[in-house]
Amino acid sequence: MRVLVADSDTIGVGSLSAELQRHGFDIEQCGTGAEALERYTTFDFFLLDLALPDMDGLEVCRLLRSASDIPIIAFTDPGTDLDRILCLQAGCDDCMAKPFGFRELLARIEAVLRRSGAHTSAAARSQPIMIGSLCIDPDTREVRLNGRLINLTRIEFCLLLKLASQPQTVFTRTQLMGDVWGYQHDGRPLSARASRTIDTHVSALRKKLGDPSWIVTLRGIGFRMGHA
Repeated sequence: MRVLVADSDTIGVGSLSAELQRHGFDIEQCGTGAEALERYTTFDFFLLDLALPDMDGLEVCRLLRSASDIPIIAFTDPGTDLDRILCLQAGCDDCMAKPFGFRELLARIEAVLRRSGAHTSAAARSQPIMIGSLCIDPDTREVRLNGRLINLTRIEFCLLLKLASQPQTVFTRTQLMGDVWGYQHDGRPLSARASRTIDTHVSALRKKLGDPSWIVTLRGIGFRMGHA
């Protein structure tokens, strides 16, 4: 799982990254909110320090949540209960006061992943979806093409699964933002940022699947599943 850490404390993040990497996480750091907003689309989990040098961490969280359902845990200063409340209101899945123990962080990451549906009950297993040489397993969250494992981010997998689950259906951008990113539609047209988010993920999926015909664009309408 790829984790982006937005924190200007390179020494502290270096120690945290080493621990997370030992537990199988792929960690990258950025030091500003602007960089986090540019890079988050290729990651599966986001750790956010509210004390960023360029912008309010709560605003970073709100902007992320408006365009993505990526799990977010925020770090606050000790003794700031109001910050923790504001974090949750801004869309964070959890928040922790610094300093914190690594085992507590690991437990909270696992809890957020469980709540977000990343772990599935063995009693409710679903059948893999087969489209030609493409196999999508909703339970193991594995995608294989001609038997070869395709490494997707969490959002890429959710987007592909949505399209493949109803391969004859054309999904509008608004539907995809709601179903995949959790976007709350208010009747207004999607923002340019939201549209670019969808385009970025569709482009990434096409590249990883090795053929643009796997996802069909219907100009002015939306997207549907194709085949190679």
